[in-house]
Amino acid sequence: MKKLSFYLLTAGLLLSLNSCTSDDSPSSVSADPQPVINTAISGEWVVTYYFDDTDETAHFNGYTFTFSANNVLTATNGTNTYTGSWSVTNDHSGDDDDSGHHDDSNDLDFNISFSSPANFAELTDDWDIISYSANKIQLIDISGGNGGTDYLTFEKN
Repeated sequence: MKKLSFYLLTAGLLLSLNSCTSDDSPSSVSADPQPVINTAISGEWVVTYYFDDTDETAHFNGYTFTFSANNVLTATNGTNTYTGSWSVTNDHSGDDDDSGHHDDSNDLDFNISFSSPANFAELTDDWDIISYSANKIQLIDISGGNGGTDYLTFEKN
Protein backbone atom coordinates (compact mmCIF):
# COMPACT_ATOMS: atom_id res chain seq x y z
CA MET A 1 0.00 0.00 0.00
CA LYS A 2 2.89 2.36 0.75
CA LYS A 3 4.31 1.74 -2.76
CA LEU A 4 0.97 2.55 -4.39
CA SER A 5 0.63 5.76 -2.34
CA PHE A 6 4.18 6.77 -3.29
CA TYR A 7 3.51 6.20 -7.02
CA LEU A 8 0.22 8.11 -6.90
CA LEU A 9 1.85 10.99 -5.03
CA THR A 10 4.77 11.07 -7.50
CA ALA A 11 2.43 10.96 -10.51
CA GLY A 12 0.30 13.77 -9.05
CA LEU A 13 3.36 15.89 -8.35
CA LEU A 14 4.70 15.40 -11.89
CA LEU A 15 1.34 16.31 -13.41
CA SER A 16 1.08 19.48 -11.33
CA LEU A 17 4.65 20.51 -12.19
CA ASN A 18 3.99 19.96 -15.88
CA SER A 19 0.81 22.04 -15.83
CA CYS A 20 2.57 24.91 -14.00
CA THR A 21 5.33 25.21 -16.55
CA SER A 22 3.10 25.40 -19.64
CA ASP A 23 2.54 29.16 -19.11
CA ASP A 24 6.29 29.76 -19.17
CA SER A 25 6.63 28.63 -22.78
CA PRO A 26 9.46 30.48 -24.55
CA SER A 27 7.20 31.03 -27.56
CA SER A 28 4.72 33.16 -25.61
CA VAL A 29 4.84 36.89 -26.43
CA SER A 30 5.23 39.23 -23.48
CA ALA A 31 2.36 41.65 -22.86
CA ASP A 32 5.00 44.34 -22.19
CA PRO A 33 5.41 46.54 -25.30
CA GLN A 34 8.88 47.82 -24.29
CA PRO A 35 10.94 44.90 -25.72
CA VAL A 36 9.24 45.35 -29.12
CA ILE A 37 9.78 49.12 -28.96
CA ASN A 38 13.47 48.60 -28.12
CA THR A 39 13.81 46.25 -31.08
CA ALA A 40 12.14 48.67 -33.52
CA ILE A 41 14.23 51.69 -32.51
CA SER A 42 17.48 49.71 -32.68
CA GLY A 43 18.25 50.43 -36.33
CA GLU A 44 17.02 50.91 -39.85
CA TRP A 45 14.50 48.50 -41.41
CA VAL A 46 13.27 47.53 -44.86
CA VAL A 47 9.98 46.00 -45.92
CA THR A 48 10.75 42.49 -47.13
CA TYR A 49 7.12 41.41 -47.50
CA TYR A 50 3.81 43.23 -47.82
CA PHE A 51 0.72 41.32 -48.86
CA ASP A 52 -2.67 43.00 -49.30
CA ASP A 53 -4.73 40.77 -51.62
CA THR A 54 -1.54 40.43 -53.71
CA ASP A 55 2.19 40.76 -53.04
CA GLU A 56 2.83 44.52 -52.99
CA THR A 57 6.34 44.43 -51.54
CA ALA A 58 7.75 46.23 -54.61
CA HIS A 59 5.98 49.46 -53.57
CA PHE A 60 8.56 49.80 -50.78
CA ASN A 61 11.72 48.73 -52.63
CA GLY A 62 14.61 51.07 -51.89
CA TYR A 63 13.01 52.60 -48.80
CA THR A 64 14.58 52.47 -45.36
CA PHE A 65 12.26 52.81 -42.36
CA THR A 66 13.39 54.36 -39.08
CA PHE A 67 11.30 53.98 -35.94
CA SER A 68 12.27 56.86 -33.63
CA ALA A 69 11.87 56.81 -29.86
CA ASN A 70 9.52 59.81 -30.13
CA ASN A 71 7.01 57.74 -32.18
CA VAL A 72 8.01 59.30 -35.51
CA LEU A 73 8.28 56.83 -38.39
CA THR A 74 10.39 57.92 -41.36
CA ALA A 75 10.67 56.20 -44.73
CA THR A 76 13.30 57.42 -47.16
CA ASN A 77 14.89 56.26 -50.40
CA GLY A 78 17.46 59.06 -50.61
CA THR A 79 15.20 61.17 -52.85
CA ASN A 80 11.76 60.96 -51.22
CA THR A 81 11.10 61.06 -47.49
CA TYR A 82 7.72 60.30 -45.91
CA THR A 83 6.93 60.84 -42.26
CA GLY A 84 4.33 59.02 -40.23
CA SER A 85 3.86 57.78 -36.70
CA TRP A 86 4.14 54.47 -34.90
CA SER A 87 3.65 52.94 -31.48
CA VAL A 88 3.38 49.58 -29.77
CA THR A 89 0.49 49.31 -27.35
CA ASN A 90 -0.93 46.66 -25.09
CA ASP A 91 -4.53 46.07 -26.13
CA HIS A 92 -6.53 44.83 -23.15
CA SER A 93 -9.86 45.69 -24.75
CA GLY A 94 -11.24 42.24 -24.03
CA ASP A 95 -12.04 41.70 -27.70
CA ASP A 96 -11.06 38.46 -29.35
CA ASP A 97 -7.71 38.71 -31.10
CA ASP A 98 -8.25 38.61 -34.86
CA SER A 99 -4.99 36.86 -35.61
CA GLY A 100 -5.49 33.80 -33.41
CA HIS A 101 -1.78 34.00 -32.55
CA HIS A 102 -2.09 35.42 -29.04
CA ASP A 103 -4.39 35.23 -26.08
CA ASP A 104 -5.93 38.49 -24.81
CA SER A 105 -3.32 38.93 -22.07
CA ASN A 106 -0.53 39.05 -24.67
CA ASP A 107 -2.23 41.20 -27.33
CA LEU A 108 0.25 43.82 -28.51
CA ASP A 109 -0.64 46.14 -31.37
CA PHE A 110 2.07 47.55 -33.64
CA ASN A 111 0.41 50.77 -34.81
CA ILE A 112 1.55 52.46 -38.04
CA SER A 113 0.15 55.62 -39.59
CA PHE A 114 1.08 57.39 -42.84
CA SER A 115 -1.19 59.95 -44.49
CA SER A 116 0.57 59.85 -47.87
CA PRO A 117 1.50 58.67 -50.46
CA ALA A 118 -1.23 56.10 -51.15
CA ASN A 119 1.13 53.08 -51.03
CA PHE A 120 2.41 54.12 -47.59
CA ALA A 121 -1.08 55.04 -46.34
CA GLU A 122 -1.99 51.37 -46.95
CA LEU A 123 0.37 50.48 -44.07
CA THR A 124 -1.81 52.49 -41.68
CA ASP A 125 -3.31 49.99 -39.27
CA ASP A 126 -3.08 48.46 -35.82
CA TRP A 127 -1.13 45.34 -36.74
CA ASP A 128 -0.89 42.24 -34.56
CA ILE A 129 2.61 40.92 -33.95
CA ILE A 130 3.19 37.41 -35.29
CA SER A 131 6.81 37.38 -34.12
CA TYR A 132 9.80 39.61 -33.63
CA SER A 133 13.52 39.21 -33.16
CA ALA A 134 16.54 41.49 -33.26
CA ASN A 135 16.46 41.34 -37.08
CA LYS A 136 12.83 40.74 -38.08
CA ILE A 137 9.34 41.98 -37.17
CA GLN A 138 6.41 40.04 -38.67
CA LEU A 139 2.94 41.58 -38.52
CA ILE A 140 -0.58 40.51 -39.52
CA ASP A 141 -3.93 42.25 -39.85
CA ILE A 142 -7.28 40.62 -40.49
CA SER A 143 -9.70 43.14 -41.92
CA GLY A 144 -13.00 43.52 -40.15
CA GLY A 145 -14.69 44.59 -43.37
CA ASN A 146 -13.87 41.97 -45.98
CA GLY A 147 -12.06 39.48 -43.75
CA GLY A 148 -8.91 39.72 -45.89
CA THR A 149 -5.56 39.02 -44.27
CA ASP A 150 -2.65 41.42 -44.74
CA TYR A 151 0.97 40.64 -43.87
CA LEU A 152 3.86 43.03 -43.28
CA THR A 153 7.46 42.05 -42.55
CA PHE A 154 10.30 44.40 -41.65
CA GLU A 155 13.90 43.19 -41.61
CA LYS A 156 16.87 45.07 -40.25
CA ASN A 157 18.82 46.80 -43.00
